[in-house]
Amino acid sequence: MASPKDKSSSDRFVYREFGDNNSPALERPTQELPPEKQNLRVQATRAGRKGKTVTVISGFQTKPETLQALVKQLKTQCGTGGTVKDNEIEIQGEHKQKILEILTKLGYKAKISGG
Repeated sequence: MASPKDKSSSDRFVYREFGDNNSPALERPTQELPPEKQNLRVQATRAGRKGKTVTVISGFQTKPETLQALVKQLKTQCGTGGTVKDNEIEIQGEHKQKILEILTKLGYKAKISGG
């Protein structure tokens, strides 16, 4: 049985000026804006995805919980998979128009970006 003193080498440190890395004081506060004040960009891209088209929605200023609920709704209505990465929503396939309509019905200010 391992004792509390047995920690991995990544947990060891010689000197640390501030507390834990997981300290709530070090987290950035996310400002929750209402949907009508957010300017979102919807674009389809293939860059870095081995030729697969993905619709990316960026410009969110909201909490991760809100993004998770929104991506679940978009995935259901588009009938595809998707995820949240770096405060952006990625939906598999090219669904620019459909996503734009859904977001405007939800009250977001959204535009199609790119060609």
